[in-house]
Amino acid sequence: MTIEKIKAFNNKMSPFVDSLLPELEEIYKDIHRNPELSMQEFRTAKIAADYLKKYNYQVSTEVGVTGVVGLMNNGDGPVVMLRADMDALPVTEATGLDYASKVVARDEEGKEVGVSHVCGHDLHVTWMMGVARLFSEHKAEWKGTLMIVFQPGEEVGLGAQSMIDAGMMERFPKPDIILGQHVMVGEAGTVSHRSGSILSAGNRLKIKLFGQGAHGSQPQTSIDPVIMAAATTMRLQTIVSREIAPTENAVLTIGSIQAGTKENIIPDNATIKLNIRTFNDSVKDHILSAVERICVAECHASNAPKKPEITYINSYPMTVNDAKASAKLAAAFDAQFGNKSMETQPASASEDFSVFGRSWQVPYVFWFVGGTDPKTFLEAKKNNEINKIPSNHSPKFAPVLHPTLKTGLQAMMTAALVWLDSTTD
Repeated sequence: MTIEKIKAFNNKMSPFVDSLLPELEEIYKDIHRNPELSMQEFRTAKIAADYLKKYNYQVSTEVGVTGVVGLMNNGDGPVVMLRADMDALPVTEATGLDYASKVVARDEEGKEVGVSHVCGHDLHVTWMMGVARLFSEHKAEWKGTLMIVFQPGEEVGLGAQSMIDAGMMERFPKPDIILGQHVMVGEAGTVSHRSGSILSAGNRLKIKLFGQGAHGSQPQTSIDPVIMAAATTMRLQTIVSREIAPTENAVLTIGSIQAGTKENIIPDNATIKLNIRTFNDSVKDHILSAVERICVAECHASNAPKKPEITYINSYPMTVNDAKASAKLAAAFDAQFGNKSMETQPASASEDFSVFGRSWQVPYVFWFVGGTDPKTFLEAKKNNEINKIPSNHSPKFAPVLHPTLKTGLQAMMTAALVWLDSTTD
């Protein structure tokens, strides 16, 4: 559609959007209270599938374990795929919200963990349900095919590929464009976008270091893997600071060190889990090589009985927005949101969203929706304290519902309309 027709459509939809918000708020709070870990999103998937069926979508379930695909063919026109991820995190929520999660579950290693939607995927699901209903109830305004996708397992980098592996490309029409959005720290009511690289590549590793256990009172009889892990941790931090050029962007974070069971027992192994974010394949390859080099060297220096065991947990490709599609989207967002539409810098977070576009070899665009209370955000910005705002994956991450809920609805509708045909000349 033209910018003028998109604006006219959104103006017409405005009262319907407002009337839908109370229902969506209740849906959001329900999903927030009942989070599910990656590839275990059975309840959430059923809620999404039942909602799509209610509004006359052709629905397929269990596409890649818990994935849901809804199709609505509304005449000749482009195929527009809209994607939302569904999974929560193994984090005990500390937001203090009256609808906070109290769910406890077992992770992939069998460990009991708190579970919460502290990355905002509950909001993504809610946005998508609202968009699906609005397009269904106003089919007279557009032509084409909508493909609504609720994806599992984003947090573990498995969900998009699991849907592709389940025959998604053979079972469903090839999209002309794939669109996705994510709530982030930012002024609520704003939409941030960019052409080209917007999210980094991500690699997650587990490194097991082997020592020799002993009594804590007799360290001379041990090869201490705790010391080995500590030395390795410190040395790994020098890769980005001393081996990567300051003009390149890279992050190496160690999020877990696990060793031992008791204070007077030196264990016989330790495990480090780390993640790496990069925007350049040669930088990624250098860092991965350096990780292996350092781990092997530290084990050798400690006289470890064998080399470390390095396991690649998962990886994420870079998210690189198509230039032409991004320009169209930016123009539509600027017209819809005015000065609340803005260009953003690349984020060092990672997503498996681009797996769909890469697999189908079609253009895709991903963007951010601000979820921070405007007064809080602007005050933090004024005092150069934005980094103090609880961000995604923090146990205190809590997007404000209004105007975030409405902004996400409007953003996804606006984006879809850029490609859907108008029913009027």
